[in-house]
Amino acid sequence: MIEQNNFSLTAVSSIDGRYHDKSADLSQYFSEYALIKYRVFVECAWLNHISQLPEFLSLNPHELQLVERLMKDFTLNDASRVKEIEKITNHDVKAVEYFISEQIQTEKLKSLVHFACTSEDINNLAYALALNEYRSRTFNDNVNLLIDTLRKLAIETAENPMLSFTHGQIASPTTMGKEIAVIINRLNSQIQQINQVEILGKINGAVGNFNAHIAAYPELDWPKISEQFIEELGLKSNPYTTQIEPHDWIAEYCHGMIRINNILQDFCVDVWLYISKGYFKSKAISTETGSSTMPHKVNPIDFENAEGNLGLSVALLDYLSIKLTKSRLQRDLTDSTTLRNLGIAFGYQIIALKSLLKGISKLELNEELMLEELNQEPSVLAEAIQTVMRKHGIADAYEQLKAFTRGKVITLENIIEFIDQVDIPEADKVRLKVLKPEDYIGLAKDLAKNI
Repeated sequence: MIEQNNFSLTAVSSIDGRYHDKSADLSQYFSEYALIKYRVFVECAWLNHISQLPEFLSLNPHELQLVERLMKDFTLNDASRVKEIEKITNHDVKAVEYFISEQIQTEKLKSLVHFACTSEDINNLAYALALNEYRSRTFNDNVNLLIDTLRKLAIETAENPMLSFTHGQIASPTTMGKEIAVIINRLNSQIQQINQVEILGKINGAVGNFNAHIAAYPELDWPKISEQFIEELGLKSNPYTTQIEPHDWIAEYCHGMIRINNILQDFCVDVWLYISKGYFKSKAISTETGSSTMPHKVNPIDFENAEGNLGLSVALLDYLSIKLTKSRLQRDLTDSTTLRNLGIAFGYQIIALKSLLKGISKLELNEELMLEELNQEPSVLAEAIQTVMRKHGIADAYEQLKAFTRGKVITLENIIEFIDQVDIPEADKVRLKVLKPEDYIGLAKDLAKNI
């Protein structure tokens, strides 16, 4: 028998093993305990909801207190009891129903537990609640902390000019802060979109028609009762379903998370390259080892870790978005085992977010190197010169600069020589001749500071 304190050493998944300290928070949404907890919550909430209808038996004060306890304070011991019952039923949702029935004294009231429900009525709402709470709590907390950290870095480095690189070649100067601001802006857009994804649910019976409901109480407005119940859970009702809620919203949710992960992967790679170029230095921690054989190394391990985990998250989320939107006829069970992997996809995501925060905290900007390399490339001023020439009607400005700059060693001196030969007003010549690569950054400073 494995001792609990050795679990991280024996866990098959790195999420629960090596990275348990980063991912433990997700157990409240995506563990087996959490799924049972959410199922019990939905069952009890439904029982409480219908017991308030005049046509149904009401909960007595003791039963109401018990139901509220299960909804608010479901324990690990409670979950263990559900698992014991499941060994007999071989059905996870039926085990939840029997567990709740055990708690109720009134025999007639026991018949209202799981009333007119199919298992998927409970499951879809349980997963909806889990994904809603993950998004509003853990995800938003971590991604907003990352945004705040990036914004601070963008503002701190807003005025630090550097070469940019397009197609791997030097391009017009920018500032480090502005490039980080681009990432922030991209993330903000996608975070807004993911938080606007409507989380849907259904509680309409075996094939979505309220068959059993109408058979028992034909006089009741079951679509309205269902909608009110789902809205009380903080979700939106989907009135048109088969046995399952079609999961299109989960696909949309996953796609939104994929885009966020992809942006963060892009950031990881860029920072890795900036570190490789020497633009960023990683703070050395005296007790840490960078390489088992090369003592001098301080590797960008946090960004590499984040990049790898983001890729795993994207791969799983992509499959989930593809698989969950398809179900044979009115239902097959393949979505059931697939949905259990939502926590793995978001586990990788959270590990990556925390690795990024750690990595950013170690970054130090090498301002001197950036400035030195930038000022060694006066050819980047060619764009400014040819644009001013165009302003004054010189049609072949681009061609003239192309012929002058390509394949040559360009210096500030021969740039000034070229400017003197150009037929433009003297005031513009003076302005161009004093222009240095470090000054040719457009609105980069403002863009970074205004993010």
